Amino acid sequence: MKLYSYFRSSAAFRVRIALGLKGLAYEVLPVDLVANEQRADDYLSLNPQALLPTLVKDDGAALTQSMAILEWLEETHPQPALYPSDADERARYRALCLHIACDIHPLNNLRVLRYLSDEFGCDKDTVARWYGHWIRTGFEALEPVAASWSSNFSLGDRPGLFEVCLAPQIYNARRFAVDLDAFPALRLIDARCAELEAFRSAHPHRQIDTPEALREES
Repeated sequence: MKLYSYFRSSAAFRVRIALGLKGLAYEVLPVDLVANEQRADDYLSLNPQALLPTLVKDDGAALTQSMAILEWLEETHPQPALYPSDADERARYRALCLHIACDIHPLNNLRVLRYLSDEFGCDKDTVARWYGHWIRTGFEALEPVAASWSSNFSLGDRPGLFEVCLAPQIYNARRFAVDLDAFPALRLIDARCAELEAFRSAHPHRQIDTPEALREES
């Protein structure tokens, strides 16, 4: 499989983690969002939304939208599972994941931040305040749930889709210097994930398109 990715794309980061957790081999094809390579004709032919990631299957078919790709991975490669086994638990669990992917992340992705600065003239500090507000608001709903778990991860002794969604969001929060002191349970889960190869290998600083200066920080 081929994954069109950008090293700092949260959505692509999610898919990289999930592919690693499921032990699936794939080739990364970098698309530079800052340089607007997602709007090139050859990429638009695969993904008319001009978004990342795009996963091209072995048969050449292209899948888009990270959460849809993750659902496909779960259906076609069910082990190890990314969800609980009980239907009611899955629904509640999926709600937590979608809270990150659909309520927090879209307000803070690159095109929104660019619009704030380009169209409304927001300076860097204002954009950072916007970013931090939505991170904190979103994490405030997740922290008590994570704190209630007695296990190391959301699925007991292993991570699932919750961690797949959480780790990229915490990475970005730290990149924007968001104070995470109020979220110890989320930080602890993220620290445990950082010890796992699927998360380490998917990390932005480990990607082939990462600037050398960032690689040296990892």
